[in-house]
Amino acid sequence: MNIHEYQAKELFTKFGVATPPGKVASTAEEAGKIAEELGGKGLVVKAQVHAGGRGKGTFKNGFKGGVHVIENAAQAQDIAGKMLGQTLVTHQTGPEGKLVSKVLIAKAVDISKELYLAVLFDRGSSSHAIIASTEGGMNIEEVAEKTPEKIVKTFVHPTIGLQAYQCRNIAAALGLRGPLMTQAVKLITAVYNMYLKCDCSLVEINPLAITTENEVVALDAKFNFDDNALYRQKDVVAMRDTTEEDPREVAASEFGLNYIGLDGNIACLVNGAGLAMSTMDIIKLHGGDPANFLDVGGGASKEQVSAAFKIILGDANVKGILVNIFGGIMDCKIIADGIIAAAQETGLSLPLVVRLEGNNVDAGKATLASSGLAITSADGLTDAAQKIVAAVAKAA
Repeated sequence: MNIHEYQAKELFTKFGVATPPGKVASTAEEAGKIAEELGGKGLVVKAQVHAGGRGKGTFKNGFKGGVHVIENAAQAQDIAGKMLGQTLVTHQTGPEGKLVSKVLIAKAVDISKELYLAVLFDRGSSSHAIIASTEGGMNIEEVAEKTPEKIVKTFVHPTIGLQAYQCRNIAAALGLRGPLMTQAVKLITAVYNMYLKCDCSLVEINPLAITTENEVVALDAKFNFDDNALYRQKDVVAMRDTTEEDPREVAASEFGLNYIGLDGNIACLVNGAGLAMSTMDIIKLHGGDPANFLDVGGGASKEQVSAAFKIILGDANVKGILVNIFGGIMDCKIIADGIIAAAQETGLSLPLVVRLEGNNVDAGKATLASSGLAITSADGLTDAAQKIVAAVAKAA
C-alpha cells in the first residue's frame, strides 16, 4: 500500500520528523486560501499522485509540470486550477497518466545540500537497516551502481533497537557536524520510531535537505507498509486511495487474493507465491507471456476462485488461462468446483488449461472431466505451459 506525499507529511508531523509546513487542497479556491494562511509567498504547489517525476511531467491539457514554485495566493489558485481534475503523465505513470484530485501547498525551502535516508527491513540480515547517502535527489540504485562507497548501511538489532551512537555515526557519514548533527540525530530517531510504530517495510526520504538556514528537513518521502500488519493500523488504512490503484488489484484485495497485472496474454491462477513465479517463468520459457501474477493462497474457497476468474477476464489482453494448483491444505475438488462455476457464470470462451496435483486430485480431475466444458487437463507443469501457449497461438 502506498500513500500520497501530503499523507507522508502528516505522519512526519505526528512523529516529530522535521518537514516544511503545508496543507492539501482539492479545489483551486481552497489552494488559494491555504497559500494565504502560509504567508502567500515562497510556496510550492505539488500535484498529488502515486508516481515520481511529477516536476517534469505534462498534463494532457498541455500544462507543463506537476510541481510549481509560486509567489502569491492568486498564483497558487491559478496553478491549482490548471492541475486539479486533469491527467498528469510522467515517466512512471505510463502514457495513460494519473488523474490529479488533490494538490499540496507547502513552504518552499532554499536547499544547500540534498541527502538520502531510508529505513527498511533487510532480509539478508533479518534486521532493520538504515541506508544513508550524501547523493540525495538521485536514484539510489544508480548511486549504488556507480558510487557504492557513497552509501552507508547501518543495521539495527531487532531487540536492542536503534542506539544514539548509530545515529551520530550516520550523521557524521553524511558530513554533518555541530547543530546539524544534533538535528539529524533527532530526525533519524523520529523516522525510525515512525517506521516501527506504523508497521512500515520502507520509509525513503529523498531528498533529506540541508537548508541555507542550516535546518535538516525531510522534503519528500515514499512509504511502504507491511500488508500483514494493516489490521492493526486503522489510521494508515484510512489513507488508502484506491483511485490510484489498479482496479483489478483493488478487487483482488477485497477477496483476499494477491494480484499484479502484467503485459502478457496468458493469465495465471495459482496457489502459492513461489508456484506462481515458477508458472510465469515456464510460460515464458515455452514462448508465452504471462498476463498476471495471481495467488489465491493456500486455502481458497469456491467463491475466491470464481472472483479470481472474473478479475482475470477484466483484462482485455488475456487470450488464455492457465490454472496451476498444488493441493496441500487446499482441496482440488473445491478448486474444480470454483473453476466450473466461474466458467459457466462468465460464459468463458477462452482456452483454459488446468493442472491439478495433491489433495483430493482424482475427485478434482473427475469433476472437471464431467463438467461438459472445454477444459484441457495437464499432467505436469511443463505439459500445462506447452498446452496453453499452443492453444493461445492457435486461437490467434
